[in-house]
Amino acid sequence: MPRGRYAPSPTGAQHLGNARTALAAWARARSTGSTFVLRLEDLDRPRTVPAAVTGNLHELRWLGLDWDEGPDVGGPHGPYRQSCRDELYAGALARLRAQGRTFACWLSRKDLRELSSAPHGSTAVYGARERAASARAEVAKRAQGKEPAIRLRMPETTERWDDGVAGRCFVDVASAVGDLVLRRADGAWAYQLAVVVDDAAMAIEEVVRGDDLLPSAAAQRALHRLLGGDPPRYAHLPLLHGPGGERLAKRRGEHTLGALQHAGVPPDRVVGLLAWSLGQIERPEPLAAGRLAASFDLGSVPRHPVLLDDVALGWLHGGAAPSGPPAEPGRALDTPGDGR
Repeated sequence: MPRGRYAPSPTGAQHLGNARTALAAWARARSTGSTFVLRLEDLDRPRTVPAAVTGNLHELRWLGLDWDEGPDVGGPHGPYRQSCRDELYAGALARLRAQGRTFACWLSRKDLRELSSAPHGSTAVYGARERAASARAEVAKRAQGKEPAIRLRMPETTERWDDGVAGRCFVDVASAVGDLVLRRADGAWAYQLAVVVDDAAMAIEEVVRGDDLLPSAAAQRALHRLLGGDPPRYAHLPLLHGPGGERLAKRRGEHTLGALQHAGVPPDRVVGLLAWSLGQIERPEPLAAGRLAASFDLGSVPRHPVLLDDVALGWLHGGAAPSGPPAEPGRALDTPGDGR
């Protein structure tokens, strides 16, 4: 049986953008008869909120979602929390080291920013120049008692794949992605290694997620191959934006499932708004998650970011519904209809 998954990071409550991704991943799995896996990506232990570990599960169940395997129901591929899977990541790192594909990186984030002279605190793609700078810095860093990060020497190859939403993708991983961090200097496992190891170990065949992770797909595909596996299929959803055009974020609590539940918004109204934002219905209407799963069509998902303006969000609380399809950020939604 095919296998899909949703993997939230329990750093706070699930907001409408998270819920939309979860709903799409779940509906896609249910509509195709796939096993659905729920995995908690709690590697970032300082940012993990203990209440969110179980809270995220309650929020998703309130929305009407269920899962066949997960931290609260078990399954043959557990544990389903990344913080409990250290041995698998260590084994993968050892295999990459045996292939000669890893190296110690002695450069801090500050070092990399200064080396790249990149604006806005960003850094350049990590390649030959950065490897040479790291080698020069090693003696001084050791003398200071510093520990290195471990990076993957990225192969010089082009990844080609058909994304379920974004379409045909071509990425030269060495020049566009660069050498990935596998284990941080503080000993924590990096997201890119953990997600690949877990998707492979859990036999995940399709990943539906936000398109903020589309740049990671090429790197993850390359890493799957280095570890001897086949990458899953990907479908990257354009993101939701709030009334001011900003991406929805956990720090804005008014758009979380918990806040909506506390305000008395019925879950079928949230599902209806999200289904409309995913191009599954012509206008928002109360909709049970099961009804959405019965007819979910990945091909109908808009290929552009979606704006939830005050009209769309007001519908959740009983206001008039937008009369047309979802708009892009920077464009107004159609004049609201009568809400019937």
